[in-house]
Amino acid sequence: MTTEQLPVQNEAGVTKTPRALARARKRQSLARFWREYRSHRGGLWGLAGLILIALIAVFAPTLAGADSQSVTDAPGGALESPSGEFPLGTDQFGRSVLALLVWGARVSLTVGLLAAFLCVAIGTVVGIVAGHFHGWYSTVLMRVTDWFLVMPTLVLAIALATVMDRSIWTVILAIGVTTWPTTARLVRAQTLAVESRPYIERARALGAGHGHIMARHVLPNVMPLVLAQTTLVISSAILTEATLAFLGLGDPTITSWGGMLQDAREAGAVSAGDWWYLAPPGIAIAVVALSFTLCGRAIESVLNPKLGVAR
Repeated sequence: MTTEQLPVQNEAGVTKTPRALARARKRQSLARFWREYRSHRGGLWGLAGLILIALIAVFAPTLAGADSQSVTDAPGGALESPSGEFPLGTDQFGRSVLALLVWGARVSLTVGLLAAFLCVAIGTVVGIVAGHFHGWYSTVLMRVTDWFLVMPTLVLAIALATVMDRSIWTVILAIGVTTWPTTARLVRAQTLAVESRPYIERARALGAGHGHIMARHVLPNVMPLVLAQTTLVISSAILTEATLAFLGLGDPTITSWGGMLQDAREAGAVSAGDWWYLAPPGIAIAVVALSFTLCGRAIESVLNPKLGVAR
């Protein structure tokens, strides 16, 4: 019988294995987290908005139709104003703006989530390594981080998107590799705080290596910060994707909210006053960014009550 299978008696006198006790503690932690999170009205509004937009993105083929993006089979006339048949009007090809908005949710959420994952992954690795090691390792990593930090993120992303193929993966890579320095700085500061605690010294005294300390002790303690940072990075990534698409650096074969704004500008919707072509994608981008920001602020407040974020 292994150590994890040895029975242990908890405070209530019930005998459980250590693995069962660990699962019970995780369930209690999740329940406590949700109880604290739902006390934040802003966080609940943000979560509701994200769930709604995610459902729209998942069921886009059912809600908008598989052929709604086709230019040759467009059901309406060019730039028709909102009507019963087209609640948000049509674009310059006669396609329903509402249908394009539904399909655009998929691309915007995909880019935001994947770019934020790449950004946070790079920033977490760099931050933990720079905080754990000392000497020239940390110096080199932080100087590279400072260089990326002082360079304009949008300019770097535009440069990468210009020299690489125009695809959604290029946009994700351009955003991810240019927005990680802030995460790296935050994780490094948290790593330095964690490694000053006594149990890290005990782990070293017992012979724990660098990999064990970083993976088993430092990483779990910085994950709450990483989680909160991820929700904030996603909103920034979605805005950056919309900017790149508006500048014509996105994938022209897919429908995104930023691409819709670019198409509206090229079609003369600004000068013609075709507000129904401009307003919906702009409002959608703002709603998604606001929803992720509200969720991020609520998560930060739950994980660190000292922040005093308003409820």
